[in-house]
Amino acid sequence: MTTTIAITGKSGNGKTTITKSLLYNLRLKYPEKTFLVVDNDLTTEFGFTFGHSVRQTVYGIRSGKHEYKTGIPSKMTRQEYVEWAMEDIIFPLEDNTDLLVTWLSPSKDCRCPITFEINNALIKLYERYDFVLFDCEYDLKYLNQLADYPIDTTLVIANPTEESVAITSRIVEASEKYAAEGQIGVVLNKVKNGIPENISVKLNENNLKILGVIPYDSTLELNGIQKTSKIVNKSINDTILRLNLPIME
Repeated sequence: MTTTIAITGKSGNGKTTITKSLLYNLRLKYPEKTFLVVDNDLTTEFGFTFGHSVRQTVYGIRSGKHEYKTGIPSKMTRQEYVEWAMEDIIFPLEDNTDLLVTWLSPSKDCRCPITFEINNALIKLYERYDFVLFDCEYDLKYLNQLADYPIDTTLVIANPTEESVAITSRIVEASEKYAAEGQIGVVLNKVKNGIPENISVKLNENNLKILGVIPYDSTLELNGIQKTSKIVNKSINDTILRLNLPIME
């Protein structure tokens, strides 16, 4: 069974840092499991945090602009071709850990066959892994335009400001219909000296469930591209223990 976790939120709130930390901690807990990270953020920066520039994307397949590593096999159906092409763009990050970069997703109103075939190919791909982590662009609606697949846990990353909480409330509202029966909640990031009282009030007013709190770490400002922090890793490890992940039941 595949366990899926989506990390969403406004750009600049630390989604990629938290996705990388989540991957690190889950790999420590489950070293025998397989992992797929889906970089669904338009910045496509996840690979950079491992020192790689990954340019092959799902959008490249959809648009016909992907440059294949090998010649295209003959006598394939369109669905077989899309599934073969998907294999061509998977990037190995580490042992038992792969990266898939999506870039632009199609409009939900698109009825062209390639959208349906990419959806089917992605579902088959997801189901090969024990964990799939999605570094999302804003909310789950954008991710769902790529492939309609159940999300077990959605973490909406927010900063401890009233503006960020207001935006997060809209993201949660837009994402709930796509989260199916999975849990959805907030991870408050870059927190200095505890959660401010006004932020606690705003979170309660908007019925936002806090799944994790991550202290501010100034070292990320100096070495941001690596997206690595002992403080973040410890906090994410504590957060994992509070999540209702199917694999932990």
